[in-house]
Amino acid sequence: MGRLFGTDGIRGKANGAPMDATTAFALGQAVTHVIHPSTRPPVVVVGKDPRISGYMLESALEAGVTSMGGTCYMLGVLPTPGIAYITESMRADAGFVVSASHNPYSDNGIKVFAGSGFKLSDADEDRIETLMTSGELPKLVPEPAGMGRAYRLDDVIGRYIVFLKNTFPRALSLDGVKICLDASNGATYKVAPAVFRELGADVTVIHDEPDGFNINDRCGSQHTEDLRRLVVDQGAQVGFAYDGDGDRLIAVDELGNQVTGDQILMINALQLKEEGRLANDIVVSTVMSNLGVKVCCEQHGITHHAAAVGDRYVLEAMQQLGAVIGGEDSGHMIFLRHHTTGDGILTSLQTMACVLKQGKPLSELAKVMTVFPQHLINVDVSSKPNINSVPEIVEAIDAAEKALGDQGRVLVRYSGTQNMCRVMVEGPDAKTTKTLAERIADAVRSSLSPELSRPLRIA
Repeated sequence: MGRLFGTDGIRGKANGAPMDATTAFALGQAVTHVIHPSTRPPVVVVGKDPRISGYMLESALEAGVTSMGGTCYMLGVLPTPGIAYITESMRADAGFVVSASHNPYSDNGIKVFAGSGFKLSDADEDRIETLMTSGELPKLVPEPAGMGRAYRLDDVIGRYIVFLKNTFPRALSLDGVKICLDASNGATYKVAPAVFRELGADVTVIHDEPDGFNINDRCGSQHTEDLRRLVVDQGAQVGFAYDGDGDRLIAVDELGNQVTGDQILMINALQLKEEGRLANDIVVSTVMSNLGVKVCCEQHGITHHAAAVGDRYVLEAMQQLGAVIGGEDSGHMIFLRHHTTGDGILTSLQTMACVLKQGKPLSELAKVMTVFPQHLINVDVSSKPNINSVPEIVEAIDAAEKALGDQGRVLVRYSGTQNMCRVMVEGPDAKTTKTLAERIADAVRSSLSPELSRPLRIA
């Protein structure tokens, strides 16, 4: 059996191992035991996105926490960064997020935040996982008199809205600015519209009616088609699309064009540099970021660091290098002066502030970075052996790299949250990158998923 924790918590098909009540109960117990202060019962918060399986998993976590003597506060539906904020602001000892982010409703996941509001380290996760699989948990539970209580908090949305509004510069005004939002039928459906409306914007919202099953369904940061049409139809200044748990943002400019996470990162980084607030003149992205990020940084005298994929690794690099901004092309963006984790709504506020400060439309700001042609193919796989141990894949990669020379690059990696291999090629033109990516993807599929008949999913 592989490691239970992936790059972003525990993920899986809902109502089956490891995303079942048994695992969630054990996780609640193990985390509560590990974080238990010596002088008082531990305090833990639990929040979720709106998918149907969240009810089961939050209840199982609550049972695990209280059985181990912890005090559990139930937050209900709240974006992942909101749960991180509440965890830290309440001075809780840990926070659970029940969400599978941008995945379909049939998946779910559990992330754990430390009391600081930062995600757990690999070492902490290993300690918790070891305890869960050791068989020791039943021996560690207290006597009935030592069991904990659970409470439901009703004002957390308001607290989070205040926090977000305070990150937007007071000298700026959104009065009358037309903004379109796509809430992905996810955790931002109440918070995001409220924040922008309270700041004075004229807001139109779509995909804000979650029913437990429609989260991320042809909407949100992964599917901006509806938002792009809406922005143009409404004559809006900008559109913002979030993913199911609200830690990602993809923007749409006033012309209906999608603005990538890498472009958003550089727009904000250059604004910080202009204001003398880009600490150490460093920007952190990932190895999946477009080559345009590196080129843009070089043009503006900024040091660029490429971290491993995953916002936790972006954060780790930021802390080591003293950076205040970092992100992924997928839309995860960390503004370390404001928050401990990626926050889609916060990112949209900072991006809107750049538009107002520069007095230019988003389409103009996005031109600061040239997006090199990039083709990404997600291939379903039945196993995940070391890529370098599969001759057919290695040969395809070598051939592509020789064809590109110094005019592009190839990156092949497994998803940390799904049984999927991601094949990414950047090159001098769209035709070349697509052709080379498809050749590598064919090699991956024939080697690692020959029994799967599903077609390639191209992103």
